[in-house]
Amino acid sequence: MATIEKRETQDGKTSYRVKVRLKGYPVQSETFTRLTDAKKWAQQTEAAIREGRHFKTAEAKRHTLGELIDRYMRDVLPTERPKEQKKKTTNLNRWKDELGHALLADITPAAIVSVRDKLSSETTPRGKPRGAATVTSYMNALGAALTLAVNEWGWLDDSPMRKVKRPSAPRGRVRYLSDEERAALLAACRESSNAALYPAVVLALSTGMRQGEILGLYWREPKIPPLHRAWGVVDMAAAKITLHLTKNGERRVVPLVGHALDCVRELAKVRRLDTDLLFPGKSDPNEPIDLRQPWEVAIERAEIHDFRFHDLRHSAASYLAMNGASLAEIAETLGHKTLQMVKRYAHLSDAHVSSVVERMNSKIFG
Repeated sequence: MATIEKRETQDGKTSYRVKVRLKGYPVQSETFTRLTDAKKWAQQTEAAIREGRHFKTAEAKRHTLGELIDRYMRDVLPTERPKEQKKKTTNLNRWKDELGHALLADITPAAIVSVRDKLSSETTPRGKPRGAATVTSYMNALGAALTLAVNEWGWLDDSPMRKVKRPSAPRGRVRYLSDEERAALLAACRESSNAALYPAVVLALSTGMRQGEILGLYWREPKIPPLHRAWGVVDMAAAKITLHLTKNGERRVVPLVGHALDCVRELAKVRRLDTDLLFPGKSDPNEPIDLRQPWEVAIERAEIHDFRFHDLRHSAASYLAMNGASLAEIAETLGHKTLQMVKRYAHLSDAHVSSVVERMNSKIFG
């Protein structure tokens, strides 16, 4: 809402001070000598704020989105993990191609929405529709750069991305092995020509670790820890695994028990002496082995359909839920920062929730 205040100086001159107040935005003000100019500015400013085109700072009219992206890629991306650098570089370059020529003052929510919808309508190089999660990844990359421009560079007063809705992601996939499928898969892995496949699969089912975390395990902490991939160290004496570099960047301790511990002990008996990796590659012992081909052969032999290696992690979480683990316990075991990611397993723990409610009612009502 705009208000216009008439002022008169001691020498008789008249001016008009305009203030535009909109909830959630800083007050914008300007002074004019003519009432018509004041009214015109008020209308234009209020419309620009509502449409996300108005920024108080003059920097928004001095820099293009391309310049913002270039600075972010030069100063910020080198501090991130190589995998994140590669993904964000691809995403930001797309925004640069689409809107890089435009001044920051002209980057409106509507302009971002047009690119978002374009991304959503395109197909991937494999000919499949681009998923909501991928589109969200593109938006998050630009959003991070815009937020930095607001908070640290002073190039913007507010991020136009803040008003743009991310695509609704589909419900998280929950594909886990039935008892019959699990037995068939483990049998096929035992028969695999690749001796690393079976213990790797057992570790995935037992701990819920990601494939990269499993293949990045060392017998002892390396002198030069890898920066380009996940890695961790096995502690046989304490029967645990400490993951030092994970997907979310935090350390995590994973219990090593039962058959998984037995498998690791067997690996220790036949470990290679030219590397500290549990699962070293054949051509380069300092890089993890590639299990893609033996995994596909095992899946085919077990006659299991629509199942990926990452679904072993879902299987572990599902087994935990079905055996009474709470969502918080599953999140801690799998290394999720929030419960949102593990809510997909909530329906599998219904019996556990029912027993908790039953115990509570029994205690208070007798």
